[in-house]
Amino acid sequence: MKKILVVLLAAAAMFITSCSSGAVSSTKVGVSMPTKDLQRWNQDGSNMKAQLEKAGYTVDLQFAANDINTQVSQIENMITGKCKVLVIAAIDGSALTNVLETARKKQIKVIAYDRLIMNSKAVSYYATFDNYKVGTIQGDYLVEKLNLKTRTADNPVYMEFFTGDPGDNNINFFFGGAMDVLKPYLDKGVIVCKSGQTEKAQAATLNWSTEEAQKRMENLITSNKYSPKGQKLDAVYCSNDSTANGVTNALKSAGYNASNFPIITGQDCDIVSVKNMLEGTQAMSIFKDTRTLASKVVEMVDAIMKGSNPPVNDTNTYDNGTGIIPSFLCEPVYGSKENYKALLIDSGYYTEAQLR
Repeated sequence: MKKILVVLLAAAAMFITSCSSGAVSSTKVGVSMPTKDLQRWNQDGSNMKAQLEKAGYTVDLQFAANDINTQVSQIENMITGKCKVLVIAAIDGSALTNVLETARKKQIKVIAYDRLIMNSKAVSYYATFDNYKVGTIQGDYLVEKLNLKTRTADNPVYMEFFTGDPGDNNINFFFGGAMDVLKPYLDKGVIVCKSGQTEKAQAATLNWSTEEAQKRMENLITSNKYSPKGQKLDAVYCSNDSTANGVTNALKSAGYNASNFPIITGQDCDIVSVKNMLEGTQAMSIFKDTRTLASKVVEMVDAIMKGSNPPVNDTNTYDNGTGIIPSFLCEPVYGSKENYKALLIDSGYYTEAQLR
């Protein structure tokens, strides 16, 4: 009789465990990423999927090939597929209003990921890095490396400017933060931009495209006669690595090498850019550890599903046109040839073999 009781109790325990784990795994989370074409989004997507699945969720991860209509269609499928929470890195932060209204009516919570989704009441939370600080770190780096505090207009530096897609709200913070640091030096003539293209719209790069950045840099080289032996070019401010890579390609084609390369900024510490840093053709890149951001999103999803308040640390900054969106901002840091090993290798983000 005791043996039968033990067997029954064990079976009951297995049944309860099975039911409880099934209840978690039946909760589906939709994750919408802009594209697979950029390393950044591949890493974000895979980190998010792995951590959500480890927490017991079923994950519908989709990449939209940088096509707005594709992203809208994928999100529609996530809604009809009964996802309880949507985590969305928007291609165009203003293009999802209609589809997300459907999500709101179905009481599906939406977390804007990295890029704020604009003009939608459906957005409940925002998870990102401190994007204004990204810009100020880049600006401060240029101030230090170019000795701008001690220069005068009689001994200026020559600089051009590149930022990202005009449909991405983040460029207001990246470019805005950098220009808040650099504009005083432009105003005093300590920085000279030969092209005169210092406004956000002039410096924008559609889809954050490496190819578009390269074309524009090639045009700037031709029209302003930049070359190692011609018109001096001290630096190119780039908001991220994909634009920096385009600029770097154009400068290499124009005859620049590690011995005379202008200072190039970046963001994301993509493998190509880290290799360029080690080669001496990109000076720095902002490191945004996507594992940290993914962990924070998992915490947010857990809190939403438990009916509690997700972790936030900013309730003042990010207004998407319908009001302030409660946000969690992770800390960015900069990587360079001097600190890449501790930052990227020792932390397990990359292996040495990946950077060869």
